[in-house]
Amino acid sequence: MWMEEELGTRINGNRSEEAVPTGADEIAVACPFCRVMLSDALTSQQAAGSAPQNVEVVDVARMLLAAVRRGAPA
Repeated sequence: MWMEEELGTRINGNRSEEAVPTGADEIAVACPFCRVMLSDALTSQQAAGSAPQNVEVVDVARMLLAAVRRGAPA
């Protein structure tokens, strides 16, 4: 379905290494491929101990749904 990188570093590793130091608990993505790509890289970083275990990759639509539910009257 997609081609693996053969030269240089993997883009998913680069992106997760940029996102984790921000201190965010959630990394928002808007496409399924990006979610898989970043989740794989984040899992590798967490296994190596270079990323906190509480960080997760979340779809933007799920974040929006959670925000709407929080704001709904009881």
